[in-house]
Amino acid sequence: MPPDWNVPASGVGYVTRFEFAAGYPVRQAGGRTILELRLPAEELDEFNRHIVGRIDVVREFR
Repeated sequence: MPPDWNVPASGVGYVTRFEFAAGYPVRQAGGRTILELRLPAEELDEFNRHIVGRIDVVREFR
């Protein structure tokens, strides 16, 4: 992922790692090692309730 990915629009970008116990599919996004979750914004609170353990910031882009 290039360092400027999504940064111009938001000012900062993060790559995170976490575990969750919900039925949201993980999809490949670009390269074979780039995985992402896509969920409707109105489901975010419910999704957050299913995060298990820590959320680790793997990379930060400014």
